[in-house]
Amino acid sequence: MIDRLLHNKTALLVLAGLLVLFIGAEGVFLCYLVGRQPVTPVAQAPSPGGPLPTDAPTIIVITPVPPSPASTPLLIQSPTLAIPTTTVGTSPTAPPTPRPTVTPLPPVPTPTPGAFRMNSPEYGVHVLLWGNAERVRDLNLARNAGFTWVKQLFQWNYIEPARGQFEWEESDRIVRLCNERGLRIVARLDATPRWARDPNTNLDTDGPPRKVEDYARFVETFVRRYAVGSPHGRVHAVELWNEPNLARAWGDRRPDVAGYVALLKAGYQAARRADPNVIVVSAGLSPTTASGDIAMPDVEYLRQMYAHGAKSYFDVLGAHGAGFKAPPEMSPDEVANNPTYNNGEMGTGRVYCFRHVEDLRQVMVENGDADKQVMILEFGWTSDEVNPNYSWFRVSEQEKADYIVRAYQWARTHWQPWIGAMCVIYIAPHWWTPQDEQYWWAITNPDGSTRPAYEAIKAWPR
Repeated sequence: MIDRLLHNKTALLVLAGLLVLFIGAEGVFLCYLVGRQPVTPVAQAPSPGGPLPTDAPTIIVITPVPPSPASTPLLIQSPTLAIPTTTVGTSPTAPPTPRPTVTPLPPVPTPTPGAFRMNSPEYGVHVLLWGNAERVRDLNLARNAGFTWVKQLFQWNYIEPARGQFEWEESDRIVRLCNERGLRIVARLDATPRWARDPNTNLDTDGPPRKVEDYARFVETFVRRYAVGSPHGRVHAVELWNEPNLARAWGDRRPDVAGYVALLKAGYQAARRADPNVIVVSAGLSPTTASGDIAMPDVEYLRQMYAHGAKSYFDVLGAHGAGFKAPPEMSPDEVANNPTYNNGEMGTGRVYCFRHVEDLRQVMVENGDADKQVMILEFGWTSDEVNPNYSWFRVSEQEKADYIVRAYQWARTHWQPWIGAMCVIYIAPHWWTPQDEQYWWAITNPDGSTRPAYEAIKAWPR
C-alpha cells in the first residue's frame, strides 16, 4: 500500500497536507496546556508544634459586673474563635471556585424517641488536645479520674482549610488516643473557614457559613470518617455548633434562631446519613440574662428552637450548667430571689445556678420532648483570684471540689433518667497561666498536678 502511494503524486500531496494539519493542531493543543497552569491553593493549617489559643472553649464575662445591686446582665460565652486572616483557596488572579451542584437527598427518618440512651448520669470532662504536646498526659488524667467521656473541639477551619481539602492528621491522632483509653468523644463542630463565610459579617469572630450545605457536607465527611467500624477510630457524639444564642458566636450578628435551626437540620441529616449510630447533640446555650443585639436568654432561645421545628433534628439536648456562686442544690427560684447569688438581677437572675438546667428541661417537657436526654457539655465553678469580672461568684478550690461532686450526686439522685453525660471543665492544657480566666475553672494545673476537685471526683464512688 505504501509503495503504491509513493508513486502517486496526488496521494503524496494529500498525505503531506494531513501531516501539516496534524502537527499544527498538536502545537495548538500543547500551547493550551501550557497556558492552563493550575492555581495552587494557599493551605491554612494550624501550627504543628505549639498550643492553639483558639482551641479552648472558655467562659468569658463580656460585661463588667458593677458592685451595685442593680447590676448589668451577665453574658457568658465560649471564646471567640480567631479565624486566621489568610484567605484560602484563592490567589489574586485565581477565578472563584465554582459551587458544586447539590443533589437533593431523600429525607432522613426521625429516630424513635429515646433510641439514643446513656447511663444516667455518665461522667465527662472538657479537654483541649489539639496541638497539645501533653495530650497523652491529659488523657491519662481524664481516664484515671474515672471519666468515660471527653469533650473536644474539632475546628472546621483547621480540618477543611480550603473547600474539599481535608487535613486529618491531628484529628486522627486525637481520636485514636481517646479510643485507646476507652474514652468516648463528644466532638464540638464549628469554627467556619473563611472560604465558607459570608464576607459581609465580622470574620474576626466565629459565625455561621454562608450556605448550610457547606456545613452539612463537612459534618457528613467528619462523621463518616469516624463512624462505627472505621479504621480511623470512633467519635460517639457530635455537638452541632456552640452557644448560637450569643452574637459573638454568630458572626457578631443578632442571634438568629431560624438560621441556627436550619443549620442544625442540615447537620443532623448529614450526620445521620454518615453514621446512624452517632449521637447528635444540639448546641449548648450560654446561660445569660442579656438580650437584644448581643444575646438571647437560653430558655427563650430554646423555646423558639422548638417553634421553628428543631425537635426532629437532635437526639440529645446540649446544655451548659455553670454553678456561679450558688451551691449545686440551690434551685433557680431561690437564686432568683437572693441578691447574694443572682448578681443583683432579681427574678431574671435564676440562670446563675447549676440547677438552671432544669429550666431547659421544662421547655423540653412542654414541647412533648421528655423522652430525650440532656447532655451537660460544660459545668463547673471558678476560683478566680485575678480577673475582677469573676470576683462576685468565685469560690475556694475546696468549695469547687465539694460542689462538683455534689452536682454529680444531685443529678444521679434527682435527674434520672433524663440526664446523660455531664462534662466538667477542664483538664488544664500546659500553656494556661493564671492570667487566663479558664485556668481558674480547671480541676488540674497546667503542669499536670491535680487540684482538690480532681481528687474529689476520682475518690467519689460511682
